[in-house]
Amino acid sequence: MPNPLRRRSVTDLPPLGKLVAYLILGSWALVVLFPLYWLAITSFKLPIQVNAGPVYIPFVDFRPSLDAWRYIFVDLRSDTLRPYMNTVVVALGSSTLALLLGSAAAYALIRFPYRPRVGVIALFAGCLLVAALAVALGVPPVLAVVVAGGCFAVLAGAVGSRFTRTLSNRDIAFWMISQRILPPVAVVIPIYVLFQHLGLLDTRTALVITYAATNLPIVVWLMRDYFDTLPWELEEAAVVDGASAFRVFRSVTLPLSVPGLVATFLIVFVFAWNEYLLALFLSSADAQTMPLTVAAQNATRGPQWWYMSVLIQIMIVPVVALAIALERVISRGLLVGAVKG
Repeated sequence: MPNPLRRRSVTDLPPLGKLVAYLILGSWALVVLFPLYWLAITSFKLPIQVNAGPVYIPFVDFRPSLDAWRYIFVDLRSDTLRPYMNTVVVALGSSTLALLLGSAAAYALIRFPYRPRVGVIALFAGCLLVAALAVALGVPPVLAVVVAGGCFAVLAGAVGSRFTRTLSNRDIAFWMISQRILPPVAVVIPIYVLFQHLGLLDTRTALVITYAATNLPIVVWLMRDYFDTLPWELEEAAVVDGASAFRVFRSVTLPLSVPGLVATFLIVFVFAWNEYLLALFLSSADAQTMPLTVAAQNATRGPQWWYMSVLIQIMIVPVVALAIALERVISRGLLVGAVKG
């Protein structure tokens, strides 16, 4: 008896259904691949060929040229290589940092119950606000933070136990993902002032820290769902054998979570790789990333599509290669989370 849950393929369809399926798939492939084709042929056009109107087929509609590629890789070699290395370092560093912190936070939210008191959180926010006001009035930032921290410790110890209303792990998780809903432009000015005081503007360090912070909620949200799919019995057995919570996380949970970790890493890596707004405010010359370099081709002479096409192609190559290399692991990681959700 045929299994109704068995995965069917296009070859199992009758001839007419197979023809319709191939037509739909072919049409969809054209829609998806045409922008990449247009990007590729534009990089081989001269400015006059781009501005004259659309031409589609090399050697038929126009004569291909390597002028744009030569300009990017020879004339602007240093101006291309530096942003490219900045992008690689910032994307890898911030994604790794976000994955380390976010996976640990997600595991804690799944396995350990937290009951933070709302009143204590309000005290903490109030002390931060007082510290910010003190800095605005001219108090040194370090002194303001130390005093605010001391006041919070005293107040929390004195009146913290009187607050009874608490939050749950679900509330904490929702609060974290709500940080991602906030538009980056709403927080970019405080971040700029912070790094200006720290002397980190136009550095890779500032971008790594900022991108890791902005992508941390996504890592927590995705890995929280993934950890929830893992069998709790394996961790219980390790605890019975005397393993600590950290060793259970490192030796039992993490090896089982490789597909989810890889899928999550690639998602936040792509976000960091393509990020534009924060890089626009926090970097100028030394830490400039590739999205800014691409945008810079829209200069006073108008958008130079031929140079943009070259830069975009060398931008997407690492991401596409990484996705193809990890395709099997990524699919398994995303599907596990989807089934659980």
